[in-house]
Amino acid sequence: MSRRCELTGKGPMSGNNVSHANNKTKRRFLPNLQDVSLQSEALGRTFKFRISNAALRSVDHRGGLDAYLAKAKDAELSPNALKVKKEIAKATAA
Repeated sequence: MSRRCELTGKGPMSGNNVSHANNKTKRRFLPNLQDVSLQSEALGRTFKFRISNAALRSVDHRGGLDAYLAKAKDAELSPNALKVKKEIAKATAA
């Protein structure tokens, strides 16, 4: 399982640990990933995603999974999220 958010594409970043003596050693900053179930109003189903905490707040801010995926860029989404986005688009168009 990769350490990448399925909705935003956020992944590990690299940087330095800096000691009091200003010694620098490489480290990784990992995203805060959570396993969540999100409800789609258009489809009436729940979907499981592994998303960052920041993405979860963005989903709540935009008004749910359907509204978030409608505005999300296809390049940032995982294949699973892209499939859900197309299902939601098809359901809302009909």
